[in-house]
Amino acid sequence: MTKYCTQGGLQVATVLNDLLTQHISPNSNLEPAAVWVAFEKIVGDLTPRVRALLAKRDEFQAQLDGWHLARAGQPHDAAAYKKFLTEIGYLLPEGEDFSATTANVDAEIATIAGPQLVVPVTNARYALNATNARWGSLYDALYGTDVIPETDGCAKSGGYNPQRGAKAVAFARQFLDKSVPLAKASHKDAIAYALSDGKLVVSLADKSETSLADSTKLAGYTGEAATPKSILLVNHGLHIEIQFDRAHLIGKTDAAGIKDVVLESAITT
Repeated sequence: MTKYCTQGGLQVATVLNDLLTQHISPNSNLEPAAVWVAFEKIVGDLTPRVRALLAKRDEFQAQLDGWHLARAGQPHDAAAYKKFLTEIGYLLPEGEDFSATTANVDAEIATIAGPQLVVPVTNARYALNATNARWGSLYDALYGTDVIPETDGCAKSGGYNPQRGAKAVAFARQFLDKSVPLAKASHKDAIAYALSDGKLVVSLADKSETSLADSTKLAGYTGEAATPKSILLVNHGLHIEIQFDRAHLIGKTDAAGIKDVVLESAITT
């Protein structure tokens, strides 16, 4: 059974109050008492509005039920139904064009277009699954699905199929060329990636060097600048991580030592 504590005029779940006081407040400028005062004000403001809306919804539902019961067994008359919905105020005339803006909203919600994962924080398994679902291996997705046909020796059954793996790597390179292209050449021509003066330097098979066509797409890296463990790139607000390991099963067969390309598949959890 959920336990509650009193905060002003509110009855707050103890677990929620503990989250605020023990974990959120110490790492922020939020005072728990001030939070509950502000929240109580919001509840007091919105509660009568919500109740009025629920009452209006019940009124609409009763009118809709009456309409359909009175015409049970009759063919549907779309024109008459629309007229009825308009008369009771369920349908309103289309208004003038308008625009809506946001303020004090996280960029992930307000400005970045992309799928979002929302789960109850009280369910640890759901939260963990959602966190893990934010990122996914492009290599695994390509190898394990029908994006790559199983023809020409590219079957995915049994153990690891190097021929199918090579197809996955080639597809991933094409994806990188489209999403985060180099200034010259292709990612498939790369033999090493490094950082110099805050910029990505890509060594090519012909012994020349190049960089990103758009330097703003470099978001960061891990490891040493000369031999990074990973490079984080960004396209349309979603991140792409190129991971390196020349001792890895895949990385040791890759000219640039790339073991995987990992994609950010959802922007919030």
